[in-house]
Amino acid sequence: MTDDDRDALHDAIRMTAVALADADIRYALCGSYATWARGAPEPSHDADFVIREQDVDRAREAVAAAGLDVHQPTENWLFKAYRGPALVDVLFRMCGEPVGPEVFDRAEVLEVLAVRMPVLEATDVLSTQLRVLGEHYCDYSRLLPVARALREQIDWARLRREVGHSPYARAFVRLLEDLQVIEPEPAPAGAAGRPETAATRP
Repeated sequence: MTDDDRDALHDAIRMTAVALADADIRYALCGSYATWARGAPEPSHDADFVIREQDVDRAREAVAAAGLDVHQPTENWLFKAYRGPALVDVLFRMCGEPVGPEVFDRAEVLEVLAVRMPVLEATDVLSTQLRVLGEHYCDYSRLLPVARALREQIDWARLRREVGHSPYARAFVRLLEDLQVIEPEPAPAGAAGRPETAATRP
């Protein structure tokens, strides 16, 4: 990403956040730029916001009125807003599910690019990123820096519960344990401990 492209994306993030706030639409910065706002490395691709499904029409109008070029793709869970080459995705479903109010309740207002905006909670961000992993997309290299940077902000017990159905997500959490990024999950009472490995020996 060139400096000009990054500047255009930063402008698009600010413009989208202000437009949604001025329209009194409940929203939050999500995805990779939410992790950046919380201390992870800055991504080199588009930014994402999440809104309620009931607010989609008003959000499209507000973002378009702010000067962004709004497009509706074939996917029925987001719309796209461009400022030149810069792209902002505005999602109203995550992992195929409507966004519930608890997601916005847990979001924290942070200053991002000189604009105060709600930013998705760290656990919610990583949980969402892990739940989309599958045999066609499973890039741990993008997730490792995020987990390292945000590990103190993440509720690992809740995250394990939320992603436990996915073998790809479970494998990533186990990798974090073996790399000593996080503590291993406590064994149930009376259960034998996990076999010792080179990564877990003193």
